Amino acid sequence: MGPPKKGKGRKLTKAQKAKQQKEEEEERRLREEEEAQLQAEKEEQERLERERKEKELERLELKDQERREDELKELRHLLEENHTAATKWKADAVEKAMWERYMLCDGNPDPAVQQEINSYISLWRDDPEVNATPVLKQCNLALQLIEELEGLLRDVTDLQEGQKYQEALIHLQQLIHSKHLLTTEEILKSANESIDTETGNMQTVVKDDNITLCLWANLTKNPRFKGLNFEKVGLGFELPKQLAVSNIAMRILHTRYDHLSLLARMAHLRIRAPSHRSLAGGEEVPGDTGVPEQEETKAEGELKEEDETQQQRVDEEAQSIQGFEGRKSAASLQSGRNSSQPAEGRRSQIQTQMEALGAEGNLTSSPVQLTMMGRGVQVVDLMQYTPLGGVFYYDVFHLPPQARLVNGWTMRQLLDKGLEVFPYPMEKSNFDDNKPPTCPPVGVSVTLPDSVVFLETPQVARWDAAGKQWRMDGITDVSYEETEAKISFKMDSFQAFVLMQETYANFPFQSWELRPLGQDSALLTINGSLIDLSIMIQGNQVMLQSEQERGPSHLVGKWMSGPSLQRAMLNAGINIFVNEYTDKYVSTCGKDPLTEHAAYEQMALFTSACAFSWSKWNAKCGAEHLVMQVCEHHGPGPVPKGSWSLYLLGAQRSQKLEITEKSEAFSPDHYPGSEFHSTFIHMLQDNMSTDGIARTRESNYLFVDTVQSLLCATRPLMYS
Repeated sequence: MGPPKKGKGRKLTKAQKAKQQKEEEEERRLREEEEAQLQAEKEEQERLERERKEKELERLELKDQERREDELKELRHLLEENHTAATKWKADAVEKAMWERYMLCDGNPDPAVQQEINSYISLWRDDPEVNATPVLKQCNLALQLIEELEGLLRDVTDLQEGQKYQEALIHLQQLIHSKHLLTTEEILKSANESIDTETGNMQTVVKDDNITLCLWANLTKNPRFKGLNFEKVGLGFELPKQLAVSNIAMRILHTRYDHLSLLARMAHLRIRAPSHRSLAGGEEVPGDTGVPEQEETKAEGELKEEDETQQQRVDEEAQSIQGFEGRKSAASLQSGRNSSQPAEGRRSQIQTQMEALGAEGNLTSSPVQLTMMGRGVQVVDLMQYTPLGGVFYYDVFHLPPQARLVNGWTMRQLLDKGLEVFPYPMEKSNFDDNKPPTCPPVGVSVTLPDSVVFLETPQVARWDAAGKQWRMDGITDVSYEETEAKISFKMDSFQAFVLMQETYANFPFQSWELRPLGQDSALLTINGSLIDLSIMIQGNQVMLQSEQERGPSHLVGKWMSGPSLQRAMLNAGINIFVNEYTDKYVSTCGKDPLTEHAAYEQMALFTSACAFSWSKWNAKCGAEHLVMQVCEHHGPGPVPKGSWSLYLLGAQRSQKLEITEKSEAFSPDHYPGSEFHSTFIHMLQDNMSTDGIARTRESNYLFVDTVQSLLCATRPLMYS
């Protein structure tokens, strides 16, 4: 028989319900006890793991502490040894250059000898020569002397001596301007002897390596004349009818140097205390230093006042960019440090060259904003914008009296006033009636200089002689033809103008990499916001590399010294260098400057054997720490993917990280099995081969110095 069938709807008895409830409670109790036991075991395991990690950290920290003094001592020894050798080499090079200059005996004055330069200036001022070819030759010599004077100013330590150099520099710049005017006048005096058969006017171009002079004399006074293009040199102008029927001569003078921008800096930058050297070690001064070539002839003594010359000197220092020779470029990372005043608690990575050697000079300037908007005035901030390609002087003069042939005699009216500026906008007296004159703007077109890279559309600024400043107002109808590299615009009057670019247009960097190519050879690659470039380093020489068409041919592929390349790149519009004001215009990672500088010092020591690269975690690890990718690398080829490891650098300790670039979040946990070290180089040695370590100890001091200076000049850990 089968089991008895249960009745439909049969209910459990109270006893059965109690039994069932008791069984369920027992099951729940057992389950909770089991879960509690598992949780307790888990917590115990976590506690034991924490204790293990804490003990491991304590062990690693203790081990690091025990060898700390030895590691710091070895690092200091390496840095001081390299620095001492580099400093001696530079001093010997300066003495050698001075001796070679002394022994040159080429008849040219030595700008370092005041009597010689003063005699040269006096003799040249009185020289009656006005023909273009010999005058321009003399001007080129004066420009060479100005360049030498700028070099002397960068290295001068005596304030009085520096003022003498500046006075000589100012005199030379004024003389160059006056000689250009005399040459222009001489050509225009004989304008009717060089008439163009097609137009009936005179047009001519005089050109050398430093200037392009375009002249046009209005001999026909044709009211239908609109303008003229000097096609071979890429310059042109447009005139309104009032000028087309006037007795005038036009001049467009393009100087590939800039003697106006310094005057603007002198007029608006205020320094509270003078310094004998720049924050960058006195090496880098913008190539446009000088005194203006004004539209009107100014008295020679106008800029000789002591306060202005002093202003000029400190301005050069304040505008200095972190130089390759700027071993003291650390001062812009942490100004005012002194070897007798080390920061407490930072004895590891801070006891470096900056601490051991101190920072020269005490420049206490504050950022100056030069851009002002008010009543339509737009004054250029010369920290935010950089003039490029030299200055274009756009002038209109009264045409000098022309020679006439009378009875076989050539007769010319002689004037002792020199060239006279033709007033425009024109005065009421220039018209027959009493109606107020209507003076349309004058036009000008410029083909961009091929020696300059404009990463963006050029900005145009005109020279305000009264205010001694560049201004962007008063410029209309700007048209930029990128394919033809040509810009045209109009101005209310004839003024000098310049093409400008944002100084930090290529900031912040998107990424960077420094990798060795061999012993004492490396390649720094920077991917900027607008242009990518590389700088090859070989010993103490550097060379710019760029695969982009916009790279200037006169720079790419040429070996030169670090300071020379930096100046050339800045003048060419390729700026990857920072100064003390850069963070006012560029977003940064906001790193501790001492830790950052210590990293650059130690990276330079190991660049012959290790590759360093940008890490996205550097922006997320806090201000007191740095993160970068590093790996040992030999040979000129690229670093293989997967070779990189992440390292965390702090003021007290360096460590290898467990995370990678592909991790989801930042973690400061150290790589399993790795140790802590008080210095970055000893941390790297833990994962390097014997051959790699030997390479680092064999690095030439000049190579180490050049790499470090380049890193301090670009500060990739801060501006990427």
